Amino acid sequence: MVAIMTGMHTEAPPTRRPVRQLLAASVGNAVEWYDWYAYTFLATYIADQVFPKSTDNSLVPLLSTFAVFAVGFFMRPVGGLLMGAIADRRGRRAALTATILLMGGSSLLVGLTPTYAAAGVLAPVVLVVARLLQGLSVGGEFAASTTFLVESAGPGRRGLFSSFQYVSTTAGQLVASGVAALLVNTLSEERMNGWGWRVPFVLGAVLSLVGFWIRQGAQETRSAEQLKAPRPGLFEALRRHPRESLLICGITAGGTIAYYTWTSYLPTYAELNTGLDKADALLAGTISLAFFALLQPLGGLLSDRFGRRPPLLFFGVGFALLSVPLLHSLRDSFAVLLLVQCAGMILLTGFTSISAAVNAEIFPPRVRAAGIGFPYSLTVALFGGTAPYVGTLFKDLGHAGLFPWYVAVLCLLSSLVYLRLPETAHKELER
Repeated sequence: MVAIMTGMHTEAPPTRRPVRQLLAASVGNAVEWYDWYAYTFLATYIADQVFPKSTDNSLVPLLSTFAVFAVGFFMRPVGGLLMGAIADRRGRRAALTATILLMGGSSLLVGLTPTYAAAGVLAPVVLVVARLLQGLSVGGEFAASTTFLVESAGPGRRGLFSSFQYVSTTAGQLVASGVAALLVNTLSEERMNGWGWRVPFVLGAVLSLVGFWIRQGAQETRSAEQLKAPRPGLFEALRRHPRESLLICGITAGGTIAYYTWTSYLPTYAELNTGLDKADALLAGTISLAFFALLQPLGGLLSDRFGRRPPLLFFGVGFALLSVPLLHSLRDSFAVLLLVQCAGMILLTGFTSISAAVNAEIFPPRVRAAGIGFPYSLTVALFGGTAPYVGTLFKDLGHAGLFPWYVAVLCLLSSLVYLRLPETAHKELER
């Protein structure tokens, strides 16, 4: 069994400023995910400007845009491994400051990407490079911020602190959605296509500097003994803890497909399959995200009291049973989309509010960040990053009704993992 099951552990000094720790992790994480998700919400505009138009199929530019979205995800495992290694070797704070600077630079590059009309094939090349850098940053961000948050928590509060991973992620996504909705509702279509879609990415680059400044005051969470210990090898977590690595994959598969479907792709899915107005779809997404953020601390607190397994099963079984009826119930209606999104957010909280704690409780501190970062990011790349592309591809092939079944099957498989997961909520975290 993993090291946390033993009684041997070395405690790090308790954090003197838990609120400052939460702020350092949360603000920086929010900025990271704002930059990442702005791309999703503005995908249709990017498709029009950066990719060549097809005379045979109007979905080709959008499919190309979502393919680039997926490509960025496949850099996340590399980021999780490299930045996780930095966090395990040089400390969590060093990795957190590196990731946010990398994200700021890549966001600016997206904002400055030339159009296909102006630069030809160079335009999508620049966009691909920017998304690869963003993927590297986000993969490292999750590895470092997950370990940082959970190690900053006091006794019996790991679930609560863990929930702020998705509070801040959702806050960044919410701001990105809100900025996109504001621009769509205030600018003409011509201005949005001309320069409006670039504004959120330039703003994200500026916000990254704010996050960098806040993180400079964070307290390192690794114990003095761990900092002095020999540095772990790059692949040590995979080599010495293969079972734990596979466990992370099984825990994450259902959660990531449900998360990216409900929080990112659903507005576009509704547009493609029901003809819902773009502005209404973005507004429904923004409201449901605010609701989702409010649920996270409650989910974390409940897990601290009742354990990690019950909320995970609530999520997994719930989505396995309800994904198909919920997605098939969508209509050309703002109210119906909002209800479907909010229902999914309630179920999804069983996973998102505690995933950081569950992951951190599996690995020992020596390789915790890299151990979490690589298998988690690889699974997200395989199933989460491809969700918009797979959903759009099913529509393009004339089988849009298969996508809800795809989501349900993955959630069912993860539920089988949750049934056998050891309960770790009330065990001490090795530091």
